[in-house]
Amino acid sequence: MRYVFFIVIILLLELFSLGAALSLQWWIAPWTKLASQTMAMIVVFLISNGLLLLSVSKLLKNSYRWVSGWMLAMHFMVLTAAIISLIYGAGWVTMTMFDSATIFAMPAISVALGLRGLALLVFIGLFVYALYSAYIPKVRHLTVTINKPLLKPLRIAVASDLHLGRLFGNKAIDRLQRLITQSQADMLLMPGDIMDDNTQAFSDYNMAANLARLCASLPYGVYATLGNHDLYGHEKPITESLRNAGVQLLNDEVLRLDYKGQPMWLVGRFDNHKRQRVATTELLAQVNTEEPVILLDHRPSDIIEHSLLPIDLQLSGHTHNGQIFPANFIVSSINRLGYGYEAIGKGHFVVSSGYGFWGIPFRLGSRSEIWLISLSGQ
Repeated sequence: MRYVFFIVIILLLELFSLGAALSLQWWIAPWTKLASQTMAMIVVFLISNGLLLLSVSKLLKNSYRWVSGWMLAMHFMVLTAAIISLIYGAGWVTMTMFDSATIFAMPAISVALGLRGLALLVFIGLFVYALYSAYIPKVRHLTVTINKPLLKPLRIAVASDLHLGRLFGNKAIDRLQRLITQSQADMLLMPGDIMDDNTQAFSDYNMAANLARLCASLPYGVYATLGNHDLYGHEKPITESLRNAGVQLLNDEVLRLDYKGQPMWLVGRFDNHKRQRVATTELLAQVNTEEPVILLDHRPSDIIEHSLLPIDLQLSGHTHNGQIFPANFIVSSINRLGYGYEAIGKGHFVVSSGYGFWGIPFRLGSRSEIWLISLSGQ
């Protein structure tokens, strides 16, 4: 499976390179000769495959970010070309229908330069919007009513996939605290991928102090489970760092809470990257399922099975809603619920696109977010 993933990535890199090279050739055509346009194509493929070799040989630090960034730039070139083609086609059809004399009277060079100027603006606009979508979160509100006793509504803030690291750190933690305080949430639940693979940036930038202030600001605390990026060889230091900051980790564990005199249960699962993780049914055997049950499960891959169990609310992340268009369509096609909220079977399910991002600080077709869930019962 791992080799299939790498083959797909290489094929996508070459495909993006071809699309970007053709887009770049079109853009520089009014000012260059054919030889220069051919050289532009060669340069694009040299950069792509050079980065690929540096990544495979591990000679480039954080090579995945460089490759991802370059692929994003090429992807935006292709998207820009597609958008300009649609605009030009729509404009040509409109002018032909209503003012055919004007379109034929316009100098070809003026049209060409105008389209290229517009293409540059679209390309820059895509980057700005994608950066905004990654760093400026949206608060999504949801009201859920369950068929169990919970007379006093519980306000739950959900922030998955923080990926705390060099590109997403103290400012993001402080912003999260402000949003949660404004929302008057009772607790914060974080279903996995809290760190970006390790604790190096977390320690270097003293994020523990900011995270501790966040934890102290919640009346009923902060609870989390670990995702795949928390388990890639650094599970122990990540676990220790989070617990020292005040985060209560539920690693294949259950916890009974008293919320204003009302009992409720939190259940946390390891991500399935942990092969020896405990089955959900074994965890539920430790729970009084007549009382409200909230499950934190990083991946939404077991939703169908969980919809048959006495779980009232499941919170997941992992998918990032694709992070970059059109990957959101792929996420939707391979998951029962790849993003959003749905009541399925016996329970309610929320899959967040995440508060942070993976790899590079850009989102297109998805948005950085937290969920504010008002949970009430009978």
